[in-house]
Amino acid sequence: MNNPQSLTHKQKLRQDQPLWLTGTRTSIVTRKSPSARTYDVIIVGAGISGALMAHALSGTNLSVLIIDRRMPVRGSSAASTAMIQHEIDIPLHRLERQMGAEKSARVWRRSARAVEELSGIVRDLDIQCSFERRRSLFLAGESYGARALKKEVEARKSAGIKAEFVDHVALEERYGIASRKAAIVSAISASANPVQLTAGLLRQARQKGVEIVSDVEITDVREHSGAAFVATSQGQIISARNIVFCTGYEFLEGVANRKHTIISTWALASRPHLKRPEWLDDYLVWEGADPYLYFRSTPDGRVIAGGEDEDSPEAYKDAGKTEGKVRALTEKLHDLTGISIGRPDFVWSAAFGVTPNGLPIIDHAPGMRNVFVTMGYGGNGITFSQIAASLISSAILGAKDSDWDLFPAE
Repeated sequence: MNNPQSLTHKQKLRQDQPLWLTGTRTSIVTRKSPSARTYDVIIVGAGISGALMAHALSGTNLSVLIIDRRMPVRGSSAASTAMIQHEIDIPLHRLERQMGAEKSARVWRRSARAVEELSGIVRDLDIQCSFERRRSLFLAGESYGARALKKEVEARKSAGIKAEFVDHVALEERYGIASRKAAIVSAISASANPVQLTAGLLRQARQKGVEIVSDVEITDVREHSGAAFVATSQGQIISARNIVFCTGYEFLEGVANRKHTIISTWALASRPHLKRPEWLDDYLVWEGADPYLYFRSTPDGRVIAGGEDEDSPEAYKDAGKTEGKVRALTEKLHDLTGISIGRPDFVWSAAFGVTPNGLPIIDHAPGMRNVFVTMGYGGNGITFSQIAASLISSAILGAKDSDWDLFPAE
């Protein structure tokens, strides 16, 4: 383990200043180096995935270390628009073609269950993160028209997931949207401040004995005699019964070349108390198009919009491109709803990871029994993070979840 090469693909995860890092208490007490040389579990990554993993393992009498090359909550979690949906980027009726009706239904039910679990966690821990239950409005678009949405509603109902088809007449009457032919309304979604949510989870985990170390990088990982070992940028070697890589879009190089790719996205937040339709405060909205527009409101009356994704890991760093993307987002939003953003208060761009079927990778690292990976979250980062925390913590605690087979690395 004397090779100082970085274990993960390094990525500057966001550009400019997301809304959530302004006026938000994000300080987490951390250590400069691990206090021990052996732990039951090492979690690599102090974003929302690592925070939920730590929550799932705290209070179990396991010694748990979180380690991150940055300060906590300074990676991709801060760039999230925190549209916490059970709906997946690939519609259920399309996912059925790839993995069959039984497995795809389990995926969607598990996603819905994760939103409910997140709601319970926030309530039980009393985390102040502007968490609100929402409905979602999925609008017909160029990729999925009215016929596809009808088929999608039937697929969801067959899977036991409630959904309502809304035709163009009802869409205009209820939401004032005249330019789309149909939509799907569902109830299993939520929104939050992702930085406050992550910070709150980390503080709670720390109170329960989880150790958090910042500004230390993992440079290598190996297995030997039923244990896993990591080398750090400080020259230490630390062992654990299990290691979990919650590194988001800074993925393990050994897995990245198969299923996980990085693309760019853009987002903006308006000034507070923006004039908007009253119904929007109860909804998350997105469309069946590529690239698609998505938007929601915040408790202080801002409108957050995002999308215009590109299949490039570097495009989000281009300031000139960002200007054009923001213009496109504001024009699309106005054409669809009549909302006038004007000059946004916040604009940011970020990289995020996707897989061909829109599902995350939640599995053992290839060829390893004691090392887990979780990545490729697409547009469902917080929801998939909760699924990963539940599945991997169960495996570590010796009670493998019946849904373990749904998100393989291979």
